[in-house]
Amino acid sequence: MRAFRSFEFTAGLILTGIMGLAVILSPLLFPGGGMGQDLVARLTPPLTSAEYPLGTDPLGRDILARVVVGGRISFFVGIVSALGAVVIGTVIGLFAGYYRGPWDMFLMRFADIQLALPFILLAMTVIAIIGPGLDRIIILMIVAQWVQYARLIRGSVLSLRQSEYVQAAKSYGLGDLRILFVHILPNAMGPLVILGTLNVANNILLESSLTFLGLGIDPLIPSWGGMLADGRNYIQTAPWVTIFPGLAIMMTVLGLNLLGDWLRDRLDPLGQTK
Repeated sequence: MRAFRSFEFTAGLILTGIMGLAVILSPLLFPGGGMGQDLVARLTPPLTSAEYPLGTDPLGRDILARVVVGGRISFFVGIVSALGAVVIGTVIGLFAGYYRGPWDMFLMRFADIQLALPFILLAMTVIAIIGPGLDRIIILMIVAQWVQYARLIRGSVLSLRQSEYVQAAKSYGLGDLRILFVHILPNAMGPLVILGTLNVANNILLESSLTFLGLGIDPLIPSWGGMLADGRNYIQTAPWVTIFPGLAIMMTVLGLNLLGDWLRDRLDPLGQTK
């Protein structure tokens, strides 16, 4: 296939595929969920035990199991939050760009204000008030990121609403909803897919950062950010506790970014990086 000639596609597919497949098979590979403790084997170095190939953490838990199981949280948060922001931002952007008027002005000025707020500062403020949790992190990311999609779709709609095929659809008496979702939206999907792919990677980083700061997932639930937080006091004596979850984050984010770069070249030939 021609796609496999691209380094970005091949490398991104391999990196993301390895992590994604491991996460999907994690209930079969590690039915205990990485929660089992073996205090006798605590802080076992990697490659010194057949039972714990990547070593153990300060509580004697299998790092390999926790890295694989912890990926479920990161992938879930990254994908669900990106999809939620895509849906909300797309709908708002479609109507704002198509109908214009006072609502368009209000929504875009509100979007400008929200984009000026640093996400970490907003997250720390909101979570300090309502408390941490998986559902709260996802909702917070959706609320913070819908504006990117709304502005992107609005810009596309402004350029497409006067196109000949849209005017032809109006002359046939088609309703606004059908014109928006059948004729305009499919022609604006390219940039949307690219941004969504890159945002999944970004959301995985954000979730890990918030959990590392104690503002994200429950510490009892295996997650990459939580593993980094657990190992920060042992970074000199047992660096593998933080190295392997950090590598998992790097591989996943790098793979998704490479796929996003390949999609940009495929869907937006004028913006190719080569």
